[in-house]
Amino acid sequence: MSFADRFVYFPTREHDGGTPAAVGLDYDDVYLRTSDGVKLHAWFVPASSRRPVVLFLHGNAGNVSHRLDKLVVIHGLGVSVMLLDYRGYGWSDGEPSEDGTYRDAAAAYEWIIDGRSQPAGVLVYGESLGGTIGTDLAAHREVGGLVLESTPSSILAVARHHYPVLPIGLLLTARYDALARIGAVTAPLLILHSIDDEIVPFAMAEEMFGAARSPKRLVKLRGGHNDNFIVTAEAYRTALAEFITTNFPPA
Repeated sequence: MSFADRFVYFPTREHDGGTPAAVGLDYDDVYLRTSDGVKLHAWFVPASSRRPVVLFLHGNAGNVSHRLDKLVVIHGLGVSVMLLDYRGYGWSDGEPSEDGTYRDAAAAYEWIIDGRSQPAGVLVYGESLGGTIGTDLAAHREVGGLVLESTPSSILAVARHHYPVLPIGLLLTARYDALARIGAVTAPLLILHSIDDEIVPFAMAEEMFGAARSPKRLVKLRGGHNDNFIVTAEAYRTALAEFITTNFPPA
């Protein structure tokens, strides 16, 4: 990992945000191994319905314990949720890297379709950096849908936006170029992004939307990068509910 790449990842090891039990949800601790042998930890929160299973890929800071508020909303839509901690986050071994996080998401996907859902029943949900990881997964695996929340077109583009005078391209090896991959995604797409986002400009959501295949939808939220799902809670929940109902109809 380069010196600059250390500013991409901000993992927390301790589950100081609690567990799903703290919000009244039953869950299983899941341990899995990646294709390069790294042991990962995740939570699987089942729902009464098997339709669909949401693979939740969080952003670059904290760990799964800091996503309980969002878990409540998503699980409340009647879906099972798997929350994955990348290598170096939470109870997962290793150290984060771009290639490593792609392998981590692939391992979680394989775990889900191994007896829990067909590929078409997997909904990949990527939050911020997790959206770039989810885009890579959906570009290489069959999934039933892809949700991108506050997702950058690439980490390099975000770095250049905030530090336009620095030679970022020479310092940063991590790219997470979702824009280059989004055109390969054939699954239905929902993009959720705040027009007030202070970290990832809304223009990046528009750029991603323009490069994506149909069917696709871009929903404008309000609020900051990390609290838009609270500031515009009703619009956020409604958009997710409609996306799930449309693309994962009841059996």
